[in-house]
Amino acid sequence: MIYTAFRPLLFKLPPETAHYLTLHALKTLYTIKLDRLIFGQTTQSPRTVMGLNFPNVVGLAAGMDKNGQYIDSLAALGFGFIEVGTVTPRPQAGNPKPRLFRLPTAQAIINRMGFNNQGVDQLLKNVQKAHFNGILGINIGKNFDTPLNKAVEDYLIGLHKVYNYADYVTINISSPNTPGLRQLQQAEELDHLLKTLKQAQQELAKQHNKYVPLLLKIAPDLTEAELKTIANKLLTYNIDGVIATNTTLSRVGVETLANADEKGGLSGAPLSQCSTKVVQQLSAILQGKIPIIAAGGVMSVADAQEKIQAGASLVQIYTGLIYRGPALVKEISQNCT
Repeated sequence: MIYTAFRPLLFKLPPETAHYLTLHALKTLYTIKLDRLIFGQTTQSPRTVMGLNFPNVVGLAAGMDKNGQYIDSLAALGFGFIEVGTVTPRPQAGNPKPRLFRLPTAQAIINRMGFNNQGVDQLLKNVQKAHFNGILGINIGKNFDTPLNKAVEDYLIGLHKVYNYADYVTINISSPNTPGLRQLQQAEELDHLLKTLKQAQQELAKQHNKYVPLLLKIAPDLTEAELKTIANKLLTYNIDGVIATNTTLSRVGVETLANADEKGGLSGAPLSQCSTKVVQQLSAILQGKIPIIAAGGVMSVADAQEKIQAGASLVQIYTGLIYRGPALVKEISQNCT
């Protein structure tokens, strides 16, 4: 209710300004201990996925809190889990501004942020300061200037550094905003990446006496054959989970809207049907052997339920939170059990 009143004012600001203003406001509420009073308690409807006990099915997708600066204040919104990042080995500024665009009539956003973050070391400092005791995922990527043939080295750095601080680690090879990154979804490159990271995961599990699940986040813009190849490689290398999907390069349904011609990944309502189809296709191949976390166009309880019925074990939101506010978290957590 409060967010509904303030959203028109926020939408008058540049999107990136509104983003950080909202996060700072949430942090202030947390600091002065008004967050629980306003947002209430987290809905408890637990389910076990990847050996982890999630309080409820709805999580925050990566991208909202790239540096792990707002974990505690975001947790107060009632999420069953939070994913921070994408984080890279070295800090990087990301793409030039403006790089975030609203398409309000479509309940959509286009972003070309470009993995802007303060680097993995700073993220870990922030994670260690947080008091959050729920499920925390850390999403790792490569620096924009790391050649593709050395990308695995960046992912290894990220995995080694975050392993002992994460409940699960997501390998992001599907952002459309780092040149060439999606090439890592192709068969030969993916083989090398998954084989190397799986071996590192096994070594780290022994070293830390702690098994941290490894997930792959994929794009919605894959052909059926490409998706089948990826699914089979997930099975081959015993990857623990898959997040479907990242943002899309498609502009189907929004072609005539202002900002639709901006470069970047499209998220929000126009992505919903496409991402659900990917979940269905993955589910048919994986047959429950690897859990699916659905992301992309979850704007309502019905969207979340549709993705769960399609085969997802959990869902994540980001753009839905921007358009609907914290009420969406409560609605999904209370109605998707």
